[in-house]
Amino acid sequence: MTHSAPSTATPLPNGLRRDLTPPARAWLDQALAEAAQGMTPTTELRLAEAARRCGRPHADTARILILQAALPTPADLTRVYHRGTAEERRAVLHSLPHLVAGPEALPLVEDALRTNDTRLLTAALGPYAARHLSAHLWRHAILKCLFTGVPVTGVAQLAARAHGDAELARMLADFAAERTAAGRPVPDDLHRVLALTDPEAAPPLPAPDGGGPHGKES
Repeated sequence: MTHSAPSTATPLPNGLRRDLTPPARAWLDQALAEAAQGMTPTTELRLAEAARRCGRPHADTARILILQAALPTPADLTRVYHRGTAEERRAVLHSLPHLVAGPEALPLVEDALRTNDTRLLTAALGPYAARHLSAHLWRHAILKCLFTGVPVTGVAQLAARAHGDAELARMLADFAAERTAAGRPVPDDLHRVLALTDPEAAPPLPAPDGGGPHGKES
């Protein structure tokens, strides 16, 4: 856990407070106050209700705020993830960098990377995966993004992890050759990632939070 539980409910971001209807604001304020007491069955119910109460455009943000207020343990997050809908799983994945300091939640990322749900794939490749996912799994996740059409612009720390990665370059070249031989187009994103693997290119600047590639191996 990265920080201690707050003594009061999490305040709503100004933009979200403005966009929610008064009943939705009242519901979310109450849900955050309840979540500040810890991860309880009531808090899990609030996660399930978020779309109905706040509207689908705001549900992801509401769920993430509730999780951050509750400060769940990795075991709590695992339970919520496996019991939840795809939307609840996405919220768990987006919350990982704020809630889990170490690699304990990597099985959730790995599970999401096995799916063909493109929104789950995008959520799985956030800052938490950038810090903790092994090079082998990260490389295959990049290939899966290219195969399923997930934009690589959403991959956290892509430039830092791809820089000078000769094995990733080889895998990308093989993938491009297979597509070309089959008469299928090579995704534009493949060329973007391949350029990032060039060891002669200027190395990327460190991430603002100090996060960078972890678990890299040849």
